[in-house]
Amino acid sequence: QVQVRESGGGSVLAGGSLKLSCTASGISGSLSYMAWFRQAPGKEREGVAAIYLGNLNTRYADSVKGRFTISRAGAEAEHSVFLQMDSLNADDTAMYFCAAQPGITLGGVMLAPGSYKYWGQGTQVTVSS
Repeated sequence: QVQVRESGGGSVLAGGSLKLSCTASGISGSLSYMAWFRQAPGKEREGVAAIYLGNLNTRYADSVKGRFTISRAGAEAEHSVFLQMDSLNADDTAMYFCAAQPGITLGGVMLAPGSYKYWGQGTQVTVSS
């Protein structure tokens, strides 16, 4: 059974940092892409950052460029990624979801929710001023 599990959410003051972790387990084959999405109350789910596990190429939403960094946990943890979030502000408050796509192709753009097959339950990030 495939499971995608996030951790690391919490409450932080504006200007602070948080590091989210995501691990996908129970996957028999390889994963091609992993990504982070977020959804604030009353808003659509939006892509935040994505990484292609083959060559570690990354993509970021304009709103987080220069502040967030997605990375793979390491060669020994090929199905685990981090999201380092710095200089957080109130607009970053949302439920953050990790997503993973099996196989070798994405079938869509890196930051589109419809491109990913497996999803976690989410971890809440709250930024207060």
